[in-house]
Amino acid sequence: MQKSNTYKLVLCALFAALTAVLSQIAIPIGPVPINLATFAVFCAGALLGSRRGAFSLVVWALLGAFGAPVFAMFRGGFEALTGPTGGYIIGYIPAAFLTGLIIEKWNKANRAALYPVAMLAGMLTYFTLGTAWFMFSTASDLTRALTLCVIPFLPGEAIKIAAATLIAKRLRPVLNPASITAPPADKNNA
Repeated sequence: MQKSNTYKLVLCALFAALTAVLSQIAIPIGPVPINLATFAVFCAGALLGSRRGAFSLVVWALLGAFGAPVFAMFRGGFEALTGPTGGYIIGYIPAAFLTGLIIEKWNKANRAALYPVAMLAGMLTYFTLGTAWFMFSTASDLTRALTLCVIPFLPGEAIKIAAATLIAKRLRPVLNPASITAPPADKNNA
């Protein structure tokens, strides 16, 4: 059964809201707080697909850019996007797109092993864009930027990827049944 456009837009809005809520579950450890926004990014890409996953993050970023306190630590406004952490916020959009694209193209059989691969690609995307912007906006060198903005986050990102994989593996067939194809029958058991 084909899902209606209204249903798809509601899912995008729900993921924008989920990202806003999870962004507030944060631990301020330095210039970049630890928060659960990236968990929402992984889930948006994996469950909504490339275009809708990215669209949900565009909605979230635009809400924040226009002043809604949807970014970590209840921040909002254009200055949050141009500040040291703005590259991460913007980087979430292509990260969700890439995560969704990899899953759409290579995970038609809903294999669990491909979810973390796609999410790792997404993670590398927002870390690359975010760290580059952090270096530019704070005049930091690469070592300092990696020490402040990447290395402390890696264990948490691994946990988020594992959790998002479990959720996406179960929910993707429910939210997008047409995107899943049955695995080929095992000839030995036929």
